Amino acid sequence: MKFSGKVVIVTGGSRGIGKATANLFAKEGANVVITAKNNTRLQSTAKELGIVGLVGDIRRKGDVEGVVKKTLNKFGKIDILVNNAGIFPDVKPLHKTSEEEWNEIIDINLTGQFRFTKAVIPHMTKKGGCIINISSDAGLKSFENFEADSYSATKAALIHLTKAWAIEYAKYKIRVNCICPGIVETDMTEPYLRTEIDRAMAIAEHPIGRIGNPEDVAKAILYFASEDSSWITGAILSVDGGAATK
Repeated sequence: MKFSGKVVIVTGGSRGIGKATANLFAKEGANVVITAKNNTRLQSTAKELGIVGLVGDIRRKGDVEGVVKKTLNKFGKIDILVNNAGIFPDVKPLHKTSEEEWNEIIDINLTGQFRFTKAVIPHMTKKGGCIINISSDAGLKSFENFEADSYSATKAALIHLTKAWAIEYAKYKIRVNCICPGIVETDMTEPYLRTEIDRAMAIAEHPIGRIGNPEDVAKAILYFASEDSSWITGAILSVDGGAATK
């Protein structure tokens, strides 16, 4: 029970990597709050895992602040924030991407992480804490035929923000680290893994010989949140079967 008594917020926690992360934290004794904008799915996951679900849209400052306030009212503190929420755009070349589409991805995948981090920092400065940002190996390098420029831009920016926040808040004993997953089998990636050819191409990108599962990433998140990594901050960890090393 490594996280007994700890309070964790996982954004985008109703499915995929977020759900797997919330499940592992709960099994290790943490008080877990998940948040997402689809309340039906959110409450179903919360009930299944025996945790707290607080509905909120990461694009709305009031919703974000509301989730943080309700968490504090219920548990009295926030020890760990997992900035996991995000979306994937329609795959298309840059010149066919509208400004509205570009701005939506930036708002959710980058500004949304800023909103949650800004909301929890004042409470973490009192006793320290951990923030784990979920980026992507698409933020580390460019991939051929991967036409998702807004997504790559947000994930690269989150990597650099991790380093900036780590330095900025180290004096408060707040550790900030980042995980860059490769292709993980989730609802978000399912449309791109429907055929055997698609799946074979995805596997070929990962030297280890398979695509990831949500638990692969969740275990890395728990490591960064635990005392096992107490001397680590500003780290960027690829959890991608070797894809970023090619």
